[in-house]
Amino acid sequence: MRGPHNIWRLIRTGATLERAGAMNVVLDAFDASPPLRFVARALGLPFKWLGYKGDPNMPPATRALTALGPAYIKFGQVLSTRPDVVGDDLAVQLRVLQDKLPPFETALARRAVEQELGEPVNAIFSEFSEPVAAASIAQVHHARLAETGEEVAVKVLRPGIEKAFRKDIDAFYLAARMAEIFSPGSRRLRPMDVIEHFDGVVRGELDLRLESSAASEFAANTKDDPGFQLPEIKWNYSGRRVMTLGWADGLPLGDNAALDAAGHDRVALSERVLQLFLQHALRDGYFHADMHQGNLKVAANGDIIAYDFGIMGHIDSYTRRVYAEILYGFIRRDYMRVAKVHFEAGYVPADKDVDEFARALRAVGEPIFGMDATRISMARLLTYLFEVTERFGMETRTELILLQRTMVVVEGVARSLNPHINIWEVASPIVTDYITKSLGPRAIVSDLRDTAMVMARFGPRLPGLVEQALNRQAEEQPERRPRFWRYIAATAVMSGIAGATTIALIGALL
Repeated sequence: MRGPHNIWRLIRTGATLERAGAMNVVLDAFDASPPLRFVARALGLPFKWLGYKGDPNMPPATRALTALGPAYIKFGQVLSTRPDVVGDDLAVQLRVLQDKLPPFETALARRAVEQELGEPVNAIFSEFSEPVAAASIAQVHHARLAETGEEVAVKVLRPGIEKAFRKDIDAFYLAARMAEIFSPGSRRLRPMDVIEHFDGVVRGELDLRLESSAASEFAANTKDDPGFQLPEIKWNYSGRRVMTLGWADGLPLGDNAALDAAGHDRVALSERVLQLFLQHALRDGYFHADMHQGNLKVAANGDIIAYDFGIMGHIDSYTRRVYAEILYGFIRRDYMRVAKVHFEAGYVPADKDVDEFARALRAVGEPIFGMDATRISMARLLTYLFEVTERFGMETRTELILLQRTMVVVEGVARSLNPHINIWEVASPIVTDYITKSLGPRAIVSDLRDTAMVMARFGPRLPGLVEQALNRQAEEQPERRPRFWRYIAATAVMSGIAGATTIALIGALL
């Protein structure tokens, strides 16, 4: 599918970018080399008349992507999470990309529900509205369950969307390969990895069972978080192309006038939305990666309600500790510690100078901490930090870029509610608490317990592993077999003693 026949799709894409005046914007954002610029213009300029016109009232890039259709709109949204790839200016443009398309017919949605759930719509829902929201991949209907009378939202995939996305993504892979060939400098940005990341995001959104699963996992992690709600997934009424969940009833988080009229405390809401995000990212390593005002509401009791779980972020436990230590080091203005954390984690090549790196980090942190407290921006700090690490050879890490992008969005939401919020003051208790729990004595005990459980799990396999190793050794170096036997025996004994000691120690401490 990723062969030369996709060139026609690239020609149509180039023609549309040219017609919308977006070609130079895109090439400049990617810092394209002269050969790549030549190829791109050759694919687009002669065929400009074939390009889609788009909405002339939109900025060039958003105009072109909107005209090209759902896959390009979604690609633009995902690229907005990668300022390291497209630059800050284009990322801002893409972040406001309108993910709104004309809805498809309600009759088609009802038919999709019946095919997916195996029952007539009227037997499942006593009410089923016209579309209340239509996006690039799916649209949403307001409905009421016939069995319980509960209000629900029913999300239905667009007809034929899977096939349409598959065709366009194949063309994206070809474009990424061409970028790597004609612009060697772009390889640092790993274009193929960017497309693979996008492909994974889209595959997740094209199977609504995966989004339902993400929402369910997120709900399990956050069920005890005060002041936070998630709509409940209705698994009996959900499938691959249909997702049903509780109706999120509340005021939009971005409507300050309505929030004030309802008597909600916007200062408390601003602090809560920021602390909730940090808790989810650090404590759980699983966070809502699209926390803009359009996906957040405020319930009548003041709780924040989050919905739309198509883009979720995941960070492993080790990366969470690294991230927390970096933030904590900046809070304490301990730049040498921040530098060492980057080297210890392998983010910066070992052949670089740690002292020089620490001085570069000081140049990042000190101007920010010299600002008035209400102007201190964690998002700006992370942006500057990635600029410095790029200069020192740090490779792109998708999970950290997604975290940074979400931090930018969440900070923007918090400041829109309370322009005078002190971001660091609000974040400090969450980060400090995580550092205490993840790097203190309790964390050591937890790590020992996990290690002991892994050793216990591999215990029954030890004889077989030893036998395999011995057979390989005997075949490769027969003369060393007796010595190797003694080594294996000693290692097994010591491993057993170490495992027993670890388990006993954990038992005593717990």
